[in-house]
Amino acid sequence: MAAPALDAPPRALYRIPEAMRLLSLSRSVIYEQIRAGRLRTVRQGRTRLVPAAAIAAYVDLLQEEAEEGGTA
Repeated sequence: MAAPALDAPPRALYRIPEAMRLLSLSRSVIYEQIRAGRLRTVRQGRTRLVPAAAIAAYVDLLQEEAEEGGTA
């Protein structure tokens, strides 16, 4: 996949392989997080897409969990 242009607007939706790269997670972990309700997705026809806001929320969740775990 080609690198995005520097002046391109931010994307609102990512396909699963793109979300895998952004989050550095395997396909099975991505789907596990989706099933657990920790990573939100939307459907467009048969395609499952991950909103950019859901990726940011997932990262925030991981940071919160790390902070909680560090104070115990």
